[in-house]
Amino acid sequence: MSASAKPRLAGRQPSLRGGVPRVTTRPRAPACGKRGGTSPRTVLEDAMSATTTLTATTSTDDATDDATVSDVAPLRPVVGGGTFVPLVDGTRVSYANLDVAASAPALQAVADRVTQVLPLYASVHRGAGYLSQVSTALYETARRTIGAFVGAREDDLTIVTRNTTDSLNLLAGCVPAQPDGEPGRVLVLDVEHHANLLPWQRGADATVLTGGSTVAETLTQIREELADAAAHRPFALLALTGASNVTGESLPVDEIVAVAHEFGARVVLDGAQLVPHRRISLQSTGVDYLAFSGHKTYAPFGAGVLVGRRDWLDAGTPYLAGGGAVRRVRVAGTDWHEGPARHEAGSPNVIGAVALAAACEELAALDAADVVAHENALRRRLVSGLEAIERVEVVRVWADAVDPVGVVTFTVAGYDPGLVAAYLSAEHGIGVRDGRFCAHPLLGRLGFDAGAVRASVGVGTAGEEVERLVAAVDSLVADGPQAGYDVVDGLWVVTDDPRPVPEGSGLAGLLATAALGFDEAFGCLPEES
Repeated sequence: MSASAKPRLAGRQPSLRGGVPRVTTRPRAPACGKRGGTSPRTVLEDAMSATTTLTATTSTDDATDDATVSDVAPLRPVVGGGTFVPLVDGTRVSYANLDVAASAPALQAVADRVTQVLPLYASVHRGAGYLSQVSTALYETARRTIGAFVGAREDDLTIVTRNTTDSLNLLAGCVPAQPDGEPGRVLVLDVEHHANLLPWQRGADATVLTGGSTVAETLTQIREELADAAAHRPFALLALTGASNVTGESLPVDEIVAVAHEFGARVVLDGAQLVPHRRISLQSTGVDYLAFSGHKTYAPFGAGVLVGRRDWLDAGTPYLAGGGAVRRVRVAGTDWHEGPARHEAGSPNVIGAVALAAACEELAALDAADVVAHENALRRRLVSGLEAIERVEVVRVWADAVDPVGVVTFTVAGYDPGLVAAYLSAEHGIGVRDGRFCAHPLLGRLGFDAGAVRASVGVGTAGEEVERLVAAVDSLVADGPQAGYDVVDGLWVVTDDPRPVPEGSGLAGLLATAALGFDEAFGCLPEES
């Protein structure tokens, strides 16, 4: 990428060193602040009775209250909540993790549960020993707990996978073929995370529908597309995001499910950004399949799930070929299991499943209204605080979107998104996301090909972290970055970064992760849905 392609701050031209853009300014102290036994069955039953149907009618972005949220406390403690990180000026501050939409820290209760069960871990399903029996019971109980948390129907399957991406790829192999033997048709919108786009393009007959500028327009487009196809080659499946990983906005799930079912299509919901923030029930919404990840649901131990109707999953091609998925193997052929085992070949992730179940229990124990109120207060302050700053633009998909979850994406005119992210980390101890968030078609359509910056909140977020971000962006616009930054191999780095690696980590140095817009290295790695 040429140096001239980089967006520049009016009146301040970065110097070039070796053909690489560089920003160098005087040192300045950064803004900083301080981070300020119900049974599972009963908790989950209570949760289901309080499950929302995701059809809110008011938008939190319309609120004009820009009062500070410094006194808003986290709803639940998370591991690492008190971790201090070094800044480039030699000081240390508590880490403000505003990147939970990418991967959320473990709830303390989840970490405690993992510590409790680790001594009990052994082989599962076919081991005859006592701990094997215990581990098998832990794994199968976790499966039931997870299914209950999302309102699974009595005959639904809950399949433990690695993450949302894994789950959607699994389902892509189970979409029934059309009567003429051609792959089943799938309708998907261009607003989706790549995890809910690429599997359908690779393994099915996918139609990508460009969303409208409003929710109402998009709903009309979906209905028209489904209706037009119904007469000749109907869609088998509609793939839909539960909440955008770019803006937190969503479409009304109930309405879309009703329309899809009217024209004979099933619905799979990408719940990666929805499940950690809102209650969802397959039974009450009619959603046919739901995929979500442990690492976004405060259980980052390598497990995700696919929950949904049995018939496609029982008839579909086993996701992995191997032990545990078979009834009998002969040279001439194989008899495959039905049920979850069909798609769970190999030794399952018992600890990951137990962790995810513990997270589900912990979230179910929270009052759903409290979760929404906490998140809305933080999101409102993010939006109002950022929009009050000159040259900052908050990204939106739909002008009439309602009830967005705690994800806010923005740009700062004149600054590359990667530089903004590197600055927030190095000078303020704030973690955010930059790039195109594995949603390249959407960012391109909205005019943000160079990417943007994403801040996200959750049940472990404190209000003072939001205030620190708003103050840091305001300082950036007013005074510019106070350290030097270079672009090396397409990534923003602090010039002669003095920050040490964590003691005892075994690391030799830090790895740069803030990408330069339009660079060849600029993609969606390492985010995993």
